[in-house]
Amino acid sequence: MPDRKRSLASTFAGYFILIFVALVFLYPFVIQIATSFKTEPDAAANPLSPLPHLATLDGYERVFGTDLPLWLGNSLLVTVIITTGRVLLDSMAGYALARLRFRGRRALFATIVAVIAVPGVVLFIPKFLVLNQLGMYDSYTALILPVIADAAGVFIMKQFFESIPVTVEEAARIDGAGVFRTFWSVVLPMARPALLTLTIISVQSSWNEFPHTLVAVQDPALFTLPRGLADLVSGSLGKGTQYPLKLGAAVLATVPVAIVFVVFQRYFVRGANEGSDKG
Repeated sequence: MPDRKRSLASTFAGYFILIFVALVFLYPFVIQIATSFKTEPDAAANPLSPLPHLATLDGYERVFGTDLPLWLGNSLLVTVIITTGRVLLDSMAGYALARLRFRGRRALFATIVAVIAVPGVVLFIPKFLVLNQLGMYDSYTALILPVIADAAGVFIMKQFFESIPVTVEEAARIDGAGVFRTFWSVVLPMARPALLTLTIISVQSSWNEFPHTLVAVQDPALFTLPRGLADLVSGSLGKGTQYPLKLGAAVLATVPVAIVFVVFQRYFVRGANEGSDKG
């Protein structure tokens, strides 16, 4: 009986800690949603209240009076192109590093790992100088091209490809498949868990990318959602806190990523289970 009581107590304590941590993480989102429905005086007087005293859609109406649709369109375009590019290029590079034997392969992979450790802020000035010298500054190309492939994605794909048995590829080559055909038709479908992981990471990172836009574009017509929201937060639209306006825009920016994450997470878990079964 004492052991059973200790087990129940530890289980209760574990759930209590999990619930507390979950509430700590969720409360800011609750405040964000609640404040977006508040009036200006209510938001200023009760910023931490989880319920608006008088719910109103005025904040959202004012949001759509800004350039939010333009920012959403730019973010959608950039996110789709970057995610597609990263999934394709990172998987191809990962497969080459995992399976192809060529001189300098180990040194190249070590360089990629080293790039992951470099803080992004260190590259701000070099990025700006390169984009400016190549004539790409202040364009969609500047927003997309420098981040269309990333070292972390190459690392993830290489590690996953190395876990796939070589015998699968050898059987494909015996049947007459070349290197690219083996990669595209045989190995890549087996890498679905890693591809879904890379897709989720790419969508979230490119949709929320802010530092790169600071050095890539200056024209307001090219602002993505994070850059546009930063413009709102800086108070460029007028005086006052404008909490309902800003947090309403933040809610609208969060919804698409949350939907994509929830949908892809289900397939990711299913794919991961399939991958573990195969292993």
